[in-house]
Amino acid sequence: MKILDLFSDRKQGAPRQEEPAAPKISPPISPERPAGEIEARQVLPPPFESSNPHYSLIYPTVDDPARPNNRLINLSLAAASQASSVDLSSILSRMPCPPYWPDVWPGEHYKLLAGLIKELAPRQVIEIGTSTGLSALTIKQFLPEDANVTTYDIVPWKEFDATVLKAEDFDSRLTQLICDLSDRSVFDQHRDLLKKADFVFIDAAKDSTQEDLFLANFDTLEFDNEPIFMFDDVRLWNMLRTWRDIKRPKLDVTSFGHWSGTGLVDWNGNAS
Repeated sequence: MKILDLFSDRKQGAPRQEEPAAPKISPPISPERPAGEIEARQVLPPPFESSNPHYSLIYPTVDDPARPNNRLINLSLAAASQASSVDLSSILSRMPCPPYWPDVWPGEHYKLLAGLIKELAPRQVIEIGTSTGLSALTIKQFLPEDANVTTYDIVPWKEFDATVLKAEDFDSRLTQLICDLSDRSVFDQHRDLLKKADFVFIDAAKDSTQEDLFLANFDTLEFDNEPIFMFDDVRLWNMLRTWRDIKRPKLDVTSFGHWSGTGLVDWNGNAS
């Protein structure tokens, strides 16, 4: 039996149907795609054309090691409601051309991120993965006046060609630190700041290895408060196992966040 048959709805004994042809347009497979996804693409061509398809997996949540609690459910509903009226035009104006990702909602996570910040009103936000700065600016825009977002990256913001950040953005409310928090010795140097976090947004390599190290390092930390963690891209192939292995209260909010997966974790929370 061909592997393709395993994914068909053809009943046993029914006449064989012609196997679907590969789409005429197939996006390139970049080197960072995991081997499993590359192999899947070779056997199972995407069933429809898309600008940036990725392979994932659907699975029941009944045997997941963790379930959402009431705090996560109520927070997600409130943040989604907030997201529907969020205005990010000041950030869009910094982008030279479309696609204007922060204005895509649902589908991108920026407006949900804004809604979460509005609901939680955190005093200290930690972002891991500055990249072009879209998320950092979104967080800063909706932070309380006396709050701060510290964004970590291994690359200075000026070195991203598509950055929307400006030097004047960095003040008492926005700071960038250049280091790798997946390194335990580096993480330990920042413990005093990290333990103050009310909200942590992880949007880094998505190679599962780095995220596993982040999680292991944060497991050693005693937070001053009750932080909410937000993970990007939890439905990408590389992130499936990492997300599944989290045993703290968690909720997949992809429908209100990023099409590639958005997950929330109540780090110190108890299951409902």
